[in-house]
Formats: sequence, C-alpha cells, structure tokens
Amino acid sequence: MFNNNDGKYGNYIIQDLQEPANLGSPEFQAMYKNFAKRILWVDSNVVEGAFQMNTAWYFDVPAKDPVFEEHSHEYDELIGFYGSNPEDPYDLGGEIILGIDGEIHKITRTSMIFIPAGMIHMPLSIKWVDRPIFHFSVVMNPEYSGGAYK
Repeated sequence: MFNNNDGKYGNYIIQDLQEPANLGSPEFQAMYKNFAKRILWVDSNVVEGAFQMNTAWYFDVPAKDPVFEEHSHEYDELIGFYGSNPEDPYDLGGEIILGIDGEIHKITRTSMIFIPAGMIHMPLSIKWVDRPIFHFSVVMNPEYSGGAYK
C-alpha cells in the first residue's frame, strides 16, 4: 500500500495545484485570486494523456463583470456550480448569470451545464455569493484553449 501519490502510479493522483500556464493576462490572474481559489488543475501538461479539468471555490463577486467572455471551443465542455450547504446542497448560495448560445440563464441552484463542441457560451457574471460555490469545468481536450480568460 502506498500513501497518497507515492508508488509507480502515484503520478495519476493529483494532490497539489500546478497552475496552468498562460491562462489569461497577469492582471486577470491577479483579479481571479480576489474572488476564487483554484483547488486543482489537470491537463496533459500535468499528467501525460489527461484531458483538462479545473476545480475552484468561488467566494466573492469579481471586480470584472462579466468575468469570463463569450467564446466557443472545438471540443465538448462540462461546467459545474455546486452549493456548499450540506443541509440543502441544491441551494447554490449565490447567483451566476451564464450565456448559452445567446440565451441568458440565471443560475441559483447547484447545476451542471453541458456545452457541445462549437456552441458559443458565456459571458459569465457572478452577481452575489453568500457562501463558497464549488466550480469545476472539464474539457475533452488535452489542454484548455479558449477565449474565456481575458
């Protein structure tokens, strides 16, 4: 038995954040840290052969609105926002405005959003946060390449 990420296959267990390279301007990266705390990131640069996934806590309203810009990808994406109240896990504890192909949605409940390849999505605005919101995004690509981080 190996502890955590020791052993021959321990490199498949990601337990420390390796910040993604070139993900927005230095100004965007500094602003991001004021409303979010990235937990873990994986892509083919972190683990050879992996697809890309991001996890973070959103804990405040960002200075930039919208925080993420409208864009599309040549690959599918799954986006999640989870409330942190164990008594009511479907209560988001905040409000997020999200565009999907020009249609604007107000998100106030724990949600997963599937974005097919080629579909325009975003902008994204975080309007208020009462308690941390767990966020994840998964793209079926070895690396994230898109216009969200500006």
